[in-house]
Amino acid sequence: MIHDLATRMLHGLDPETAHRVGILGLKAGLGPRQFRPDPAILRTRLVGLDLPNPVGLAAGFDKNAEAPDALLAAGFGFVECGAVTPLAQDGKPRPRIFRLDADRAVINRMGFPNQGLALFHQRLVRRSARLGVVGVNLGANLESEDRIADYVACLDALKDLAQFFTVNVSSPNTPGLRTLQSSGALDDLLAAVAAVGAKAPVFLKIAPDIEDAEADVMVAAITRHKLDGIIISNTTITRPETLVSANMGEGGGLSGPPVFARSTELVRAFRKAAGPDMAIIGVGGVSCAETAYAKIRAGANAIQLYTAMIYEGPGLIQRIKRGLVERLQVDGFASVADAVGAE
Repeated sequence: MIHDLATRMLHGLDPETAHRVGILGLKAGLGPRQFRPDPAILRTRLVGLDLPNPVGLAAGFDKNAEAPDALLAAGFGFVECGAVTPLAQDGKPRPRIFRLDADRAVINRMGFPNQGLALFHQRLVRRSARLGVVGVNLGANLESEDRIADYVACLDALKDLAQFFTVNVSSPNTPGLRTLQSSGALDDLLAAVAAVGAKAPVFLKIAPDIEDAEADVMVAAITRHKLDGIIISNTTITRPETLVSANMGEGGGLSGPPVFARSTELVRAFRKAAGPDMAIIGVGGVSCAETAYAKIRAGANAIQLYTAMIYEGPGLIQRIKRGLVERLQVDGFASVADAVGAE
C-alpha cells in the first residue's frame, strides 16, 4: 500500500522525472520486497528457464540495467532490461512521454535513450553471480548506418551475462527500424544474430500493427534461424476510437489497455501458426489478473507488463499473481503450463 501510494504521488511530476525517481528509489533499496516464495502452481518453464511465476517486467522500465535485482525482489518472475544500443544516446527530444490518464495508457516517442553498451555490460558483470532471470532488449542507435551490426555488437558483448535476449525490431520511434520485420530483412537480421552463438534463449519482439497473415512468415523465419521464441507485442502507432484523453494525438507508440485486444489476437494467431512448442511471451495491455490469464489462455507461456504499474503501483504484481492462482484452481489446472492456449 505504501509503494502504491508513492506511485500516485509521483503522478504530480512529469513522466520522465517520476520514472527517474522510481529507479533511484529501487537502487536505494526502497522498493517493495516479497519474502514468501510463490505458490507452486505459478512455477513455469520457458525455453529452459525456470520461472517462479509467469509475470515479467517488460523492457523500457530499467533501460540501463540499474535495478534488475530490486525488481525481481518485488515479485516479478523475470525482468527484461534495455533497450541497449552500442553507443549511448539521448533519444528523441522532450517532451516524449505522455500519460493518457482517462485511458490508463501511455504514448512514448523515446527513441531508445540509454547510457550505452559499455556501462550496461559493467552492471551485468556485477550481478552475474546473482540468481534470477534477467533478459536484455537489444536495440539499434538512431543514427546507425548498419542496424544489424548494432544488434550483433550488443548480443556478442553480453551473450554470457543474461538469461535471455530480445531482438527488438518493433519500436516505432527509431525511423526505419520496423522495416526489419519484412521477410528479406528479417532473414538477414536473424541469420546474423544466430551466427553470434549466444547460449541463452533469443526472442524476436514484433509490433502489433502487422497483419495476422504475417505470423506464418515470421514463425518460419524464427524456426529457420533457430531462435527460441517471440514476444508479442510492442507499442502501436494506431489510435483506437475508444481513446478519450487529451494527449491521444501525440506521436509515438501507444501502450496500455487500448493495445490489449490486438496484441492478444496476435498471440492467438502466432500460437496457431507455431504450434504448441514455440515460446511466446504476451505483452500489451496486461493490467490485472483477468488480462494476464487471457493472454496465457490465448497461447502465451508467460506475460509482461509495464504501463499498468504506472497507474496501479508495484502492488499490482502480487494482485495479478493471486488472481492467477485463483483462476488456475477454478479451471482445474495444476500449473500455468497447463493453461497455455487452453481457449
